[in-house]
Amino acid sequence: MGFEVRTATIAGAPTAIGSAEAFTLVIDRPAAAGGGGLGFSGGQLLYLAVAGCVSNDLFREADKLGIRLHHVEVKVDGDFGGDPAVSADITYHVSLGGDASDERLRALVAMVDDIAEIPNSLRNGTPVRLGAVHITGRPE
Repeated sequence: MGFEVRTATIAGAPTAIGSAEAFTLVIDRPAAAGGGGLGFSGGQLLYLAVAGCVSNDLFREADKLGIRLHHVEVKVDGDFGGDPAVSADITYHVSLGGDASDERLRALVAMVDDIAEIPNSLRNGTPVRLGAVHITGRPE
């Protein structure tokens, strides 16, 4: 299943709307870095992608195992540094509750850690390439 996401700036400012299918979110630079401070930064979105993937996979795999989850929280820690800036190591923490034993819930988390798409993409160094560039010209 392939998919596409897009961003488009609003009124020539750094603030942009990100979209994937029918879903949107606001992307921006912090005010201290020249943005409007109105949305997520790219780094926050990267870490949020890890958290979202793990959370979704916990629910998907729990359902397959007949486990009903009633609480899932995924917290992601990391930072960026260097020039150009790159992410330091990313660590995520899981808090969950469900209708299974602690042992089964821990096994679920371990299984998801092995199969989660975003963490595995980062761990395995998925290549990112620049594709086409379209220059739209200068405003009059």
